[in-house]
Amino acid sequence: MSGGGRSGISPPCNNRGMTELRLSTRRELRAELDIKRSRFIAIARRVSSVDAARAVLADARTEFPDARHHCSAFVVSQPGAQPTVNSSDDGEPSGTAGRPMLDVLTGHDLTDISVVVVRYFGGTLLGTGGLVRAYSDSVRAVLSDAKLVRQVVYRKQRVSVGHALAGKVEAELRGRGYEVIGVDYGATAVDIDVAVADPRDFAADLAELSAGQARPQDIGTVIHEVRHGTFPRW
Repeated sequence: MSGGGRSGISPPCNNRGMTELRLSTRRELRAELDIKRSRFIAIARRVSSVDAARAVLADARTEFPDARHHCSAFVVSQPGAQPTVNSSDDGEPSGTAGRPMLDVLTGHDLTDISVVVVRYFGGTLLGTGGLVRAYSDSVRAVLSDAKLVRQVVYRKQRVSVGHALAGKVEAELRGRGYEVIGVDYGATAVDIDVAVADPRDFAADLAELSAGQARPQDIGTVIHEVRHGTFPRW
């Protein structure tokens, strides 16, 4: 069969709360700035819960116990609800550290992220504006050029076909742009799982390429992470 018809994977289904951006990496990111003899050590980590977000701060306190300040901010998504956000100045003048750090995160639509900026005081007062810039810049520095992703929700469709037809159906689906996310070869049939943007279009395409021999079964949703550029270079 020819592959002319609908594109299988685009556009994606939209779902509330799934448009925020996340770090693509699961590894911890670090950066360090020296500002008027004060040392600012920035730590960023992708997290999946409030407990994990607070653990970033706890780890920083353990690693840098003699630092003057351990300022922090995090945003953690909550299914079907507003995200949980938190920030702490940890002894810096109110509003000069944690909130500016949080503003960098929310200003770039980041979620499921925890950042900590550790400060070793260098003896020179930076003033309110200087502190805001220092903590904001520390977060921008640790996230500079970091790869970002967005999460997209697709319907998960299962196609059960005989062994003789399975290879052809799978190849045709891939050729039309559908993303095959699983193939299970059973004793009598093959189950092909596909991430689908529009189930009705998918059913029509499947009927065409299988000459009516296969019908899809909706078995829920699947979340995919899609590249969404990088954090601005600092």
